[in-house]
Amino acid sequence: MTSHSISRLNPQQQSAVKIISGPVLVLAGAGSGKTGVITHKIAYLIRDCGYKAYHVVALTFTNKAAREMKERAAKMLKKTESKGLWVSTFHTLGLRILKEEGHRIGLTRDFSIFDQKDCFDILKDIVKVDDVKQLKRLQSTISNHKNDIVGKVPVDEVVKSATEMYNDHLLALNAVDFDDLIIHCLRLFADYPDVLAKWQRRIRYLLLDEYQDTNQAQYHLIKYLAGVSAHFTAVGDDDQSIYSWRGAEVENLKLLSEDFPNLQVVKLEQNYRCDRRILSSANALIAGNRHLFEKRLWSQIDHGESISVNAYDTEDEEALSLVTDLLLHHSRYSSRFNDYAVLYRGNYQSRLLEKHLRMQRVPYVINGATSFFEHTEVRDLLAYLRVIANPDDQRAFVRIVNTPKREIGTTTLQRLSEYARKRHIGLLRACLEYGLSDIMPKAAQTRLYEFASWIMRLHQQAERGESIIQLFDWIMGDTEYEDHIRSQYSAAKADKRIELVGELRDWLLRLQDKEDVNSLSEAIQRMLLLDMLENKSEEENRFEAVSLMTLHAAKGLEFPYVFIVGLEEGLLPHANCIADEQLVEEERRLLYVGMTRAKRKLTLSLAKNRKIAGNMTATEPSRFLGELPADEIEWSGINERQLSAEEEQIKRDQLIADLLDIVSD
Repeated sequence: MTSHSISRLNPQQQSAVKIISGPVLVLAGAGSGKTGVITHKIAYLIRDCGYKAYHVVALTFTNKAAREMKERAAKMLKKTESKGLWVSTFHTLGLRILKEEGHRIGLTRDFSIFDQKDCFDILKDIVKVDDVKQLKRLQSTISNHKNDIVGKVPVDEVVKSATEMYNDHLLALNAVDFDDLIIHCLRLFADYPDVLAKWQRRIRYLLLDEYQDTNQAQYHLIKYLAGVSAHFTAVGDDDQSIYSWRGAEVENLKLLSEDFPNLQVVKLEQNYRCDRRILSSANALIAGNRHLFEKRLWSQIDHGESISVNAYDTEDEEALSLVTDLLLHHSRYSSRFNDYAVLYRGNYQSRLLEKHLRMQRVPYVINGATSFFEHTEVRDLLAYLRVIANPDDQRAFVRIVNTPKREIGTTTLQRLSEYARKRHIGLLRACLEYGLSDIMPKAAQTRLYEFASWIMRLHQQAERGESIIQLFDWIMGDTEYEDHIRSQYSAAKADKRIELVGELRDWLLRLQDKEDVNSLSEAIQRMLLLDMLENKSEEENRFEAVSLMTLHAAKGLEFPYVFIVGLEEGLLPHANCIADEQLVEEERRLLYVGMTRAKRKLTLSLAKNRKIAGNMTATEPSRFLGELPADEIEWSGINERQLSAEEEQIKRDQLIADLLDIVSD
């Protein structure tokens, strides 16, 4: 990398790149170019500071962000310099460590990663409870307990016991859950100093993206890897910490300065995304929060259109008017539909918006829709591959043993499970023992034996290095899975389901041919991790469409034109947060994140009456509206000033002109 490329950065960005001795915290405000800082620093470390690419590790939270970061850094380096460059998620790093070191805690290299549904089923078996809500609460509590490394939140003996049984059950199945990918690494580093020393030698410089979103476990992982030398750069923003509900702790920013007294802090305060009017309003809003580190963003982008705050009588009128305004704006400025985003606090708020968008034939996409991996057919075929990769994967075995139908009923499976428990072996291996014939009819035992024998033949082929695609094709052919799909659905629905199967095959082919995945177990691990991290197809924004998404889902994105709906007490801030000042501060940060997604035009709206529990109920405007600078806002239906006759005429003329534009189109 040439010094010229760094010279294009502003002075604060350059400073963040060039400080390489000791711990560094980069406070990167919204739109301040943090990704550019990280990628430039990766290249600077490798090209100018003598680091090898394979000794530099950058960690973030999504595969998409990791890919983008790696691609941008690689473009700044020669091919030989970037070889071995390591940019990944925290959990992918954990996966890599466990594949090498997991044998020390009883895991083989081909261990399974269980998703939330698999883990839910295990928990249900352990605690013998059928109440779904109760089980989900327990599942969440166990996850929080596992990640609470310092024991901040006390838990009762019931939770401790359930957690212990749950963890033992996973290890017995040669499996881990999503949390374990970090937790097991902490255990390894604590119990095996040689393992810790090995990974500290391997990772000589650490870069951390979205640091404010780290939880306790991730922070302790960072501390272990940083070691005494503490060569790392953490990039984060306390004003964008909006994930406390999933364990993220903004206090981790404070812990850095306590645990690393020589921490150097660099503030990135120039915003390259929003115009001055939007940024001024966002700054005014976030000033209502307490701050660990003071900063104030500024922008050189000229004042754009006024920020609109519109109040409507009902939520239906709010949605209808939003779609109408969007179409008027789209027609007037000849913009693209994917220049627009509509943000909301909860997913249910999209229903009326969808209704009116469909009525006006406006294309839209809901970010965060059903994951590709949630479809039944994908889960079935992935379960086959999981069992072939790891014959001890009990949850996957149970899913496929009678899919498609093999006349293996519940009674047979109960007897198989009892036999396996008494013999201390897995279900699949139990199918291969002739002792089964003592506890079930010969026909049932034969069906189980034939199924297990077939799986084991494919397992042996996988062990010998058979290609993933060949294994997949054998599964499809031997099970007649396409015929199974057609027997379940109408012709049109079956065709769509079979298309999903084709997408899965294409995905496996890409993993095999383009991502250097050489074994079935590695492919399964990659795909399960991808599902958990992304939870949605990345293909959904390729066509021109308005984006609908929650404020949480919008983080990291930007759009020229942004609408935020539901600015009402009880919605934003959410009713569950109003009594807790810390939670109100997080809700304020959530709105701040939404506002700073907008580049040119920001529109906020609310309904004066909203249907709650089936009854139309009067609402109160969000307290956050009162924190915005009044002179930057164009109010409608709320806080309106009296317009002069001339202003009223201009407004009417503009409306007529806009309507004529739409008609002429």
